[in-house]
Amino acid sequence: MEIRVNATRMELLKLKNRLKMAKRGHKLLKDKRDELMREFLGLVHKNRSLRQEVEQRMAEFYKQVALAFASTGPDAWASALSLPEANLVVKVDYKTTMNLRLPQLEHRFEGEIFPYGFAETSGDLDNAILVLARTVPVLLELAAVERAVDLLSQEIEKTRRRVNALEYILIPELEAKAAEITMRLAELERSGISRLMKVKDIVRAH
Repeated sequence: MEIRVNATRMELLKLKNRLKMAKRGHKLLKDKRDELMREFLGLVHKNRSLRQEVEQRMAEFYKQVALAFASTGPDAWASALSLPEANLVVKVDYKTTMNLRLPQLEHRFEGEIFPYGFAETSGDLDNAILVLARTVPVLLELAAVERAVDLLSQEIEKTRRRVNALEYILIPELEAKAAEITMRLAELERSGISRLMKVKDIVRAH
């Protein structure tokens, strides 16, 4: 949108102040964007590492489940797992980064994670449940990190658009308008001096 102001020294001063603020805002937004990118890349790396760990743990879990099913038998398996006694309680907290509320998940198990007597089942089932219990915190951390990555990517895009709007639209328009007003004022000043010289010449002629 074109900036329309009167060609006066007061308007030029206001325009220069606005330009100064725009440049300062541009620098602050660039610094914010760079910090967001640093945080984002760190979380992306962490996300990749956590995902690999979860995949490895789940592969181990499925392996133990297969062994447990083979050694225990379908009837004993169904009986052992028919009445779960443990509850997973998850608490959601938030960490503020660059005005973003990034989720932090805490958890605890309430009750007994082994809902059966050890005499009726094999150690493979115990191992499967232990692997799964140890995988839960990694899964929760992965979920929190993926949500944080999503929020940061949205904020980075929003900040990038603002930086570009200032850098390629507003600041060039303000600079062009300031230069135009400066040139107009210089022309008016030269015109005034020229009229003054003519008046002096007329006075001297008389």
